[in-house]
Amino acid sequence: MGNKEHNGKVAELKKSEKKDKSKFKKLSKKKYEKELAELQIELVKLQRWVQQKGLKVVVLFEGRDAAGKGGVIKRISDTLNPRVCKIVALGKPSDREKTQWYFQRYVAHLPAAGEIILFDRSWYNRAGVEKVMGFCTYDEYNEFMRSCPQFEMMIQRSGIILIKYWFSVSDDEQEKRFRQRITNPTKRWKISPMDLQAREKWVDYSRAKDDMFAATDIPESPWNVVEADDKRRARLNCISHLLNTIPYEDLPVEKIELPPRQTAIDYERPPMNTQSFVPTKY
Repeated sequence: MGNKEHNGKVAELKKSEKKDKSKFKKLSKKKYEKELAELQIELVKLQRWVQQKGLKVVVLFEGRDAAGKGGVIKRISDTLNPRVCKIVALGKPSDREKTQWYFQRYVAHLPAAGEIILFDRSWYNRAGVEKVMGFCTYDEYNEFMRSCPQFEMMIQRSGIILIKYWFSVSDDEQEKRFRQRITNPTKRWKISPMDLQAREKWVDYSRAKDDMFAATDIPESPWNVVEADDKRRARLNCISHLLNTIPYEDLPVEKIELPPRQTAIDYERPPMNTQSFVPTKY
């Protein structure tokens, strides 16, 4: 290879590296908030469309601990009607639930017409934490991996729109977020003994995730991976993808006019000293 050709290759490589680094350039708070506000307006439009057309939507959010699932769920639901957009974050199954068909307690939370359900972790607990931590048997795990694609295709045939997201976070970034949670009193509740054990089993979780994708990342129900080392970009990218995945239209908004307030007819407010008011501390 001549010097000229070699220098050209080096320049091309540097240009490529510069482009890759720019992809991870920190997004300014001002730009993030502007983009988020626009996306949230679109989410409201999507909500109206879902209600008007009687759609049934399920969105699954999976990923490692501290990957940012809760953050994007919060930004999606912030401006939506909680009666329409519902968050499901199930805890440890009860003794009775442990004896049920595995998918049974999740089925109870599937949407009716005009509803959007956001699962903060889902039935994929069996392929992740239950598999790695030994909370299910070998046979239970294998049955899940075999039946999960069939279950998802079944609920889709029933008319439910199913979208699956996996939030991918690097080892270093997860470590950083865990340390922030430990030192921040308002976030300390987010870190549990199970999270700490998951750190010790990082590679086991990686293998479990790869096996899960191999069995359940199918054309009818694909996984959508969100690069989540940059929280702001991850939120915007996920919401944008969600909006592009569900076709919707901007329905006309009904004009609202406030009626005149009722005039007082023989009404007198009770004395204020008869009521207990919250102290004006601030």
